[in-house]
Amino acid sequence: MTVLLTLDTATPLVTVALHDGEDVVAEASADVPMRHGEQLAPLIERVLADAGVVRQDLTAIGVGVGPGPFTGLRVGLVTARTLAFVLEIPVYGVCSLDVLAVEAVDTGQVAGDFVVATDARRKEVYLASYDDAGRRVGGPAVVRPADAATELPVAGEGPRLYPDAFPHLIAPTRPSAGWLARVITDERAELLDPEPLYLRRPDADEPAARPRG
Repeated sequence: MTVLLTLDTATPLVTVALHDGEDVVAEASADVPMRHGEQLAPLIERVLADAGVVRQDLTAIGVGVGPGPFTGLRVGLVTARTLAFVLEIPVYGVCSLDVLAVEAVDTGQVAGDFVVATDARRKEVYLASYDDAGRRVGGPAVVRPADAATELPVAGEGPRLYPDAFPHLIAPTRPSAGWLARVITDERAELLDPEPLYLRRPDADEPAARPRG
């Protein structure tokens, strides 16, 4: 029996789900943003309890690798890798934008090419383009909204934040761990190593070495 635990911490709200090989059997999301470290473990325990399983029942773990902020991604990826190591099970990474794209297609939001754009802060977005089947054909990249303005349908938070650049908002706006589980189970996107997809350097860089006088 397949018991896949999935989690995504690439956005301000943590999301966790459990898939039994047939469908999602439990899912939970945080109510308060930007508290990844405090909320992830309790959400995992809640999902396991709701499904009536324990950690030792898990056969694999899936995690969204971003792109997203450094701190949030680190929490999710470290947790996923640690659980997989302790339980001796595989861990799969998936681009979080791909998860949004598959959900948009499978829920009938699009009938042709479209774009996914999520908040990258600093007045920028993480952006990737997709065909009508949800296959990524460009990106991901971090760009200024004005430089990526499009009349195509756009999933993600980008249209809410920058409606002038992305006037055609479609659902979903944030990745769901439930859809992440479906993407992995059905092999709907490239499976990646559980490494963070930052696309740019963290805000806190190491200080440059002082020149010798």
